[in-house]
Amino acid sequence: MPENNWENAPATMRKGMLEFIVLLVIAKGPAYASDILSALKEAELIVVEGTLYPLLSRLKNDELVAYAWQESTGGPPRKYYTLTDKGKEALKNMRATWQKLNQSIETLIKN
Repeated sequence: MPENNWENAPATMRKGMLEFIVLLVIAKGPAYASDILSALKEAELIVVEGTLYPLLSRLKNDELVAYAWQESTGGPPRKYYTLTDKGKEALKNMRATWQKLNQSIETLIKN
């Protein structure tokens, strides 16, 4: 990293993990965009709508997620996202990669 960019390291690390993190949230069940944002906020991973919507669009184009419109009692219909079979497989691979990477980092931290 160039000098003084260490201050941006947390944001850069989160950005690199964002697809994985969003797929983890959607894997728990059909999720509306605001549900995803709330889950991320609860986990102290602040993401703004301007970042989430393009990511959801990319995940849809990559056939990792699908959406269905559902009527809302308090406004217009909402898009609820779910994982496709391809998305479930991608998430499985991302989890394995994360576990291996996390284990490697923990080994380095302990030594």
